[in-house]
Amino acid sequence: MEANAEASINKYAANISSIKEAQGRIGSYVHKTPVFSSETLNSISGRNLYFKCECLQKGGAFKFRGACNAVFSLTDDQAAKGVVTHSSGNHASALSLAAKLRGIPAHIVIPKNAPKCKVENVMRYGGQVIWSEATMQSREEVAAKVLRDTGGVLIHPYNDSRIISGQGTISLELLEQIPQIDTIIVPLSGGGLISGVALAAKSINPAIRVLAAEPKGADDAARSKKAGNIVTLPQTKTIADGLRASLGSLTWPVVRDLVDDIIVVEDKEIIEAMKLCYQILKVVVEPSGAIGLAAVLSNTFRNNPTWNDCNNVGIVLSGGNVDLDVLWEFLNKQV
Repeated sequence: MEANAEASINKYAANISSIKEAQGRIGSYVHKTPVFSSETLNSISGRNLYFKCECLQKGGAFKFRGACNAVFSLTDDQAAKGVVTHSSGNHASALSLAAKLRGIPAHIVIPKNAPKCKVENVMRYGGQVIWSEATMQSREEVAAKVLRDTGGVLIHPYNDSRIISGQGTISLELLEQIPQIDTIIVPLSGGGLISGVALAAKSINPAIRVLAAEPKGADDAARSKKAGNIVTLPQTKTIADGLRASLGSLTWPVVRDLVDDIIVVEDKEIIEAMKLCYQILKVVVEPSGAIGLAAVLSNTFRNNPTWNDCNNVGIVLSGGNVDLDVLWEFLNKQV
């Protein structure tokens, strides 16, 4: 990479150096997840697809990478009082597991409408659950009180440089496993995952394309990209419960500058992609995790001549923590 390009990459909350440091820090704790491929899905899509199976990561999702990096970045004095977060999903269980591995407390503020399976994961990993109302205001207020009461360290689900660096280790692995990848498609919510992936991937190969996949019912990032500033939706409605967050101050600049495009898909397309993952890849993927496949199979992607030469596509299957009761209920409504 040219010097000016490298300097440009380094202006963000993370960079290739912090991501490589994270890889060294968490390497003995995380799984180096496999990459799956399928001739059937290649034929359906008309591309060579390579699925980075973060659904097989510890805790069932990519979130463990960032949480592990954040927890093991703390000094002993910082760690002694534990960590605090507010999360309705995979970050909550990931932070609980990372804290357990370090032997420190994890205080997890969870809204009352959180998926049952993800709450159970937090409890399984020893996290202390503190309930809040479903609004972001309530989550933040309760978390602030827990911080005051415990003196712990706040670990934000995505708007944290340590989290972004940890998630970026996905690119280091994927591009080592499949060097010929020319495009990576990543689920987009708060932006921690795609920020880390984009920063690492573009540092390794500036020509690589990084595309985001976002549900129609939570398309704030696509609207933000179009507007040139962060747009927050008054409400979200999508089966992809892990993709309802808004962009953060640290993630938005990366999405704005380094994400080449955002592909918006309908929930029905996400469900179809989940089914293909189950039936063909034989992996359990939650709706948020399947959206990358939904994007590459969408007419939006297929019919855009800009992406005609995206021949070797990496797709991040970001998680596999499925709340089956909710899924079956949703599927039954579609019948």
